[in-house]
Order: sequence, then structure tokens, then C-alpha cells
Amino acid sequence: MKNLKIATAQFENKSGDKKYNLSVIEKLSKKAANEGCDVISFHECSITGYTFARHLSKEQMLEIAEIIPSGESILKLTEIAKNNDIVILAGLFEKDENSNLFKAYVCVDKNGLVAKYRKLHPFINPYLTPGDRYCIFEIKGWKCGILICYDNNIIENVRATKLLGADIIFMPHVTMCTPSTRPGAGFVAPELWVNREADPTSLRLEFDGMKGRDWLMKWLPARAYDNAIYAVFSNPIGMDNDQLKNGCSIIVDPFGDILTECRSFDDSFATAVITPEKCIQAGGNRYIKARRPELYRDIIGQDHKSEQNVVWLNADEKS
Repeated sequence: MKNLKIATAQFENKSGDKKYNLSVIEKLSKKAANEGCDVISFHECSITGYTFARHLSKEQMLEIAEIIPSGESILKLTEIAKNNDIVILAGLFEKDENSNLFKAYVCVDKNGLVAKYRKLHPFINPYLTPGDRYCIFEIKGWKCGILICYDNNIIENVRATKLLGADIIFMPHVTMCTPSTRPGAGFVAPELWVNREADPTSLRLEFDGMKGRDWLMKWLPARAYDNAIYAVFSNPIGMDNDQLKNGCSIIVDPFGDILTECRSFDDSFATAVITPEKCIQAGGNRYIKARRPELYRDIIGQDHKSEQNVVWLNADEKS
């Protein structure tokens, strides 16, 4: 594997406006390519918008969802990738020929679709079907995986993706700045976003505190460190429907160190060059080799009924 230059992006998407969102993806992809990037990664449902989908009927979901890879958005991503010689990762709602709906994230290069992943733990809309498999693919010799938002909260998903060979895991999100049982969590007032030019300090304090970045720092570096992976985290900035999101798109290396991070309130990206040596040098690589699966194989694999409780969504439904 050779060094790879990756951009992790953030932008304020428009709900249901695929044409606009793809135009921003095109603008940022072109700029990243001009800066020598091999890859650019966007957030969960960056093509379609996300939070607004909690109010959509199945018919409305089917209207915005697309067949992959023949849908217009994948064709547009391929055009952007080809014109700029860059690999693009982005998210959208997917439908199949039987009108099943999925939360999808794709990797596209100049030749078309490279990989498609379906979120294992979707919740934003009741008509979404969970994915049933992990996804491993290559970008210029690097083994990569994808885990969307909530999927990363279940640590077994990260370890399984690593054990399947991934040295890079793309982690697209729409997260932070929502209520939770976690101390310090909560919404950030949209008024602060409107007033961000006159008073950036108040907004930054909210974005960087326990509602946002401080929470991210509790777990994201640990996922990278424990599994000796590069974690490429992407998240929107600004309003996603009626919720304000804090961006904080970031790349963490196998030592758990932050390589780069978006700190702007604007549509932007941050870049880092990743090197293969760290995947071997990092402690996580040694710990993985030292595992003793015979001790816990039956414990981890025992029968279990999955229960997924999203506190902010349940609270929203009651309001």
C-alpha cells in the first residue's frame, strides 16, 4: 500500500434537494482533487438529507430513494469522480425492485460503483430495512470498510470490519447536538447558527462541549486505537431539517491521534495523508494478534434479541 491523501468533508445539506446537495459534493470534490486528494468522504445521507425523513410516509420515501447503481445520483457521482479523478463516498436512501428501503452509503470512482453498504442499525424512518452484512472493498490497494453512524456504537461491528481486513473505516454520521441520557447532551439552539457571524464564540462553545465534540472524543479515538485503523468520520454542519449539527469531520489514525479536523462553519473539508506503517506499528495491531477467541467465542455469539432505543427520536415523537 502507498500513502493515500483523504479529505473528510462537511456541508449544510438541503432536505430532499438532491440536485443542490450533489452540486456541493461536486464543488468540494473538485477542490479536494485540485489539492491532490485521492479520496473524499461525505456524511450519512449527504445526497438526500437525513433528519427530515422521520416524518415521511413509505410512498414519500420511495419517491426520494433510488435504485443503486442505476439511479441518477450514482451516475452523477461517477461523472464527478471521472471529471476530477477522485474517489467519492456519499450517502442516500436506496430502494430495490421490491420497494424495500435501505439507508445506503456508496463508494464511487471514475468507472462507477466500487462498493455499497446498507446501514445495519437504521432508525430515522420505520420503513427502512436493516442491512445484513459488512462491506470490504479496496481503494488504491487499501482495504476499506464502512459503518454508518449508529453502527459504530456497537463495538463488535468495528472489530468485525477490522477482522475482515479493513485498515480504513469510513464512518459517515449525522450526529451530536441531540438530547440523551448522557450528562451535558442536548439540542443546540438554531438561533446561534443564524447569529454565527456576529457571535461565533457562543456557537463554538456549544459545538465543542458535551453536546458535540467532547462527546465524540470519548469514543472515536478509542475505536481507531483498539482496532489499529484509520477512522474517517464525516458529519454535516449547520441545519439538517430542524436540527443543528456541529460538523467536526475528522480523521483519526491507528494510534488514536487526530490527524486533521474541520473547524470552519462553512462547507469545507480537512485532509490528511495516511501511511500504511502506522497500521502495523500501532498497539491495536499487537492486541488483535494476542486475542484468545476460545475464551469468548460462545459468549459474544450467544442468542440475543437486538433492542435499539434512540432517546432523542423517541422524545421527538412524544413532542
